[in-house]
Amino acid sequence: MQAVIIDDEVHNVDNLIALLARYCPQVMVAGHAGNADDGAELILSVKPDIVFLDIQMPGKNGFEMLKMLPSHHFELVFVTGFDQYGIQAIRFSALDYIMKPIDPQELQTAVQRAQQKIDQKMQNVQVKNLMDLLVTSRQRSEHRIGLSSAKETRFVKVSQIVRCQAENNYTIFFLDGGEQMLVSRPMFEYDEMLSGYGFLRPHNSHLVNQTYIKSLIKEDSGYLVMEDGARIPVSRLKKDIVKKALSG
Repeated sequence: MQAVIIDDEVHNVDNLIALLARYCPQVMVAGHAGNADDGAELILSVKPDIVFLDIQMPGKNGFEMLKMLPSHHFELVFVTGFDQYGIQAIRFSALDYIMKPIDPQELQTAVQRAQQKIDQKMQNVQVKNLMDLLVTSRQRSEHRIGLSSAKETRFVKVSQIVRCQAENNYTIFFLDGGEQMLVSRPMFEYDEMLSGYGFLRPHNSHLVNQTYIKSLIKEDSGYLVMEDGARIPVSRLKKDIVKKALSG
């Protein structure tokens, strides 16, 4: 698998090259660039399988570099120093990112996922979704989130998600219309991602879209009745939080 690295800090580039050589020997670094213009030129020249891209760089940032490219026939792994602008959009698009300083295990996981996505030929769809999310004028109800199962990554509107249920390290998504999807990520990740979209976590194992709540039954600690007929328990610890959210 051929890779390029776009990062303006030379020591970060050298460190990533060393980590890839040690922990991901299947990845061959074909070149690196220190800014968006050189990075775009390098990508068009090398046509890599995977691009490791820093977000914050002098001049144009990583997102602006992506907009310069006519197509995105490569897998993308963002490498960033802190939880900065755009991370939410990256996660929504089922794209990978790793934080600096780089953890070798996270790097290995990102490379493995990249290989799977290359096999699925999902790159263009994911980057397009990222670009759409970075357009702030777009209505939040129209935002799409990438849900990755063992076989595919699908993009669904956030407004179509009725509820989520934890299943060990997986998450079951229940969609409007009755469809279910088993997604290969733990629910706490989606709790963070969907917190600004009207979702509520009444119980450790459940995350619900408030739009689809039909009623709150107050027996004992209570439970929520959803539009799809499901009864979602409300834990005693979350009881007051749920009441406050629904009364607002």
